[in-house]
Amino acid sequence: MQYINLGNTGLKVSRICLGMMTYGTPKWRDWVLDEEESRPFIQRALELGINFFDTANAYSAGVSEEVTGRALRDFARREEVVIATKVYFPYNDKPNQGGLSRLHIMRAAEDSLRRLGTDYIDLYQIHRWDYDTPIEETLEALHDLVKSGKVRYIGASSMFTWQFAKSLYLADLHGWTRFVSMQNHYNLVYREEEREMIPFCNDQGIGLIPWSPLARGFLAGNRTRDKSGQTPRSKSDEFAHEMYFQDTDFDVLDRAIELAEKRGVTSAQIALAWMLHKPGVTAPIIGASKMRHLEELVAAADIQLSAEEIAYLEEPYQPHPVLGHT
Repeated sequence: MQYINLGNTGLKVSRICLGMMTYGTPKWRDWVLDEEESRPFIQRALELGINFFDTANAYSAGVSEEVTGRALRDFARREEVVIATKVYFPYNDKPNQGGLSRLHIMRAAEDSLRRLGTDYIDLYQIHRWDYDTPIEETLEALHDLVKSGKVRYIGASSMFTWQFAKSLYLADLHGWTRFVSMQNHYNLVYREEEREMIPFCNDQGIGLIPWSPLARGFLAGNRTRDKSGQTPRSKSDEFAHEMYFQDTDFDVLDRAIELAEKRGVTSAQIALAWMLHKPGVTAPIIGASKMRHLEELVAAADIQLSAEEIAYLEEPYQPHPVLGHT
């Protein structure tokens, strides 16, 4: 496993981050693995050298954080792993149960610490932009969490570039803690982030930890144009059906499959290797519900693509509407 600094920080993370949305309880989503099924994946990830684990308080309504925390306590030393979690999405429609107000951030952070069974969070991220709360309120609350020692670094997730630029400007203006990472929606069939967000992050020294690098399994090659598939998630994931499945997405997928066959690997490995070649990408966040997939994706970090191969993969791409900000 290779390790890399997260943006301009001194924090070392593995080139692959294990996303924990797949682990929690199937009561939340039918494709989620329960705790007993999840633990071998976390243990194997550690054996493969992954030290970076990303969850959120919304995943399995908090159960993902509990599963993550217990497994990492059992299989690793706390100081040897980097735990990332997120705040924003509500559990219900009652007031103050979600968003990025000071009230909710402080309570959510304490709840995440309790569920994770740790006294600090390595990377605390805002899951989305809150249009109902002044960003100054959010930034100062996050700064106070850092100064209290409960959070080490802060990060952000999908938003417009102007919003992220405003956040960094205000943090610098007030002397508050700066975001060090951007967890954005980016993969071989959704590349709109290359227009503004990725160049901006590269200029500002922000680490990129993209979510859905395999387009929610689309780039694994087991989806069809009629929106059917071979796995429970591919059959029931309406969110993926809304974001992908354009004809040109399948054109890109066909090239990934073709190149994978030539190289003796999988299309998922090709898609992940492509991303790891992109400037500024620190650690794509992968999900895995089959052990061989986890092992294959870790191995993808060693695949070297030529400039010609990268151009061949990218050539069929057509612009998409902005997706993943809500």
